[in-house]
Amino acid sequence: MNNLTEKNNKVFISGEIISEAEFSHEVYGEGFYELSVLVKRLSGQGDILPVTVSERLISDKNLKIGVTINAFGQFRSYNKLVDGKSKLMLTVFVREILETSPIKNPNSIVLSGYICKLPVYRTTPFNREIADILIAVNRSYNKSDYIPCIAWGRNARFAKNLLVGDKIAISGRIQSREYQKRISDDDIRIMTAYEVSISKLAAFENAENFDIDEEFNLLGISGANGKYAEERTE
Repeated sequence: MNNLTEKNNKVFISGEIISEAEFSHEVYGEGFYELSVLVKRLSGQGDILPVTVSERLISDKNLKIGVTINAFGQFRSYNKLVDGKSKLMLTVFVREILETSPIKNPNSIVLSGYICKLPVYRTTPFNREIADILIAVNRSYNKSDYIPCIAWGRNARFAKNLLVGDKIAISGRIQSREYQKRISDDDIRIMTAYEVSISKLAAFENAENFDIDEEFNLLGISGANGKYAEERTE
């Protein structure tokens, strides 16, 4: 596998399994299963994240409700037909299950990819600055994952000037967020969105090696090259 592509999408989560593993699909005779994992934030709140894992990895693991899973992998997207419409789905695709957590942060992600639509910058009624970003992250076999991200404060101000085609690197965490969707006047449904909450952001021109913070090194990324946004975690 291409070494650069190996580096551009890395995720580590550690949390409690809260749903039974259900069969999802099969590729070249290998079955894949989906389950939900509750990952706690430092604030005590939790994110319920969708996880996809191969039957090869779960054959000798006790992946039942209530068990803690330490998983290393990638954040991936795919299109699924829902109510006759194509919907972008997101999942943590597990590459390795670890016996213990190698880092303190139970929810870490590092990505590099290309801006594929202009960032949407806005301020809330409380003057909080937010920028919505959609990043195309390349895989090694001519496919891309489309990852929605959200930046705050100084990072949002930095992101609003990015253009389609710009390459960026980010670190942060995957979060789940509930919202209401009006289907009709009498049908309002609670939906869940998944996105990367950015803690650090860099725009750069040489993509061979880069390093944003200590977590990049912990997840196997080294080197440095880039123009960095001012740090701010919210």
